[in-house]
Amino acid sequence: MSGKHKKLDNPVWSALSESQAAYVISYDQVKFYHPDYCPFGALFESGNTRKSISAYAELVDEFYLFGPCPQIPDHLQLKRELMCYQMILDESELKQAIEEEIQPLGPEHQETLFELVNRVQPGYFRSKTSEMGRYYGIFKAGKLVAVSGERMRMDGYTEVSAVVTHPDHTRNGYARQLIAHTVQGIRSDGQIPFLHVAASNTGAIRLYEKLGFHTRLILGLWHLGKINS
Repeated sequence: MSGKHKKLDNPVWSALSESQAAYVISYDQVKFYHPDYCPFGALFESGNTRKSISAYAELVDEFYLFGPCPQIPDHLQLKRELMCYQMILDESELKQAIEEEIQPLGPEHQETLFELVNRVQPGYFRSKTSEMGRYYGIFKAGKLVAVSGERMRMDGYTEVSAVVTHPDHTRNGYARQLIAHTVQGIRSDGQIPFLHVAASNTGAIRLYEKLGFHTRLILGLWHLGKINS
């Protein structure tokens, strides 16, 4: 890993130690987001974290840990292991015209935003995730059909997240335009945009590369849950 952008080596830990400390639940060497906001946690370093993970599992049935493979308590199971590309847009120029009307999403859109994101990307978006940053949407015939927004934030960096289009409205360029709009807002704050995408999602990776993002590193994402949950 490069020394440049080093705090992104452990983005959950960095965010919960800085800009998003208000959302943190800490157990020794593990920091978690409050599960109403985001089901993510991170280890400061590898070691015996069974007790910490067990304590968080009392609050939520399923959750995710970034970083090295954790030691898993006996009453939990590894439901899935994902390899994620961490991509960053540091100095590249983002060349993408914005033709659609993009609207900021407020509390009045919280329910429909939650429904759309979980229809396309179930499991990651929680009841208060939309309070973690700014979210934007494209509406057609009064219906929210595509969104993007901000999730993890730390000093100098903001994560682009929840890039989602309703299955009936794909291939219209909505995702590209929403990412561009979100990036503009992040950069206007003096922040560097970054994101995470599953290594298997080659279509999304190609899209991000066309927009100027490049892969910085590959992170493990460990999906844990109670046995039979």
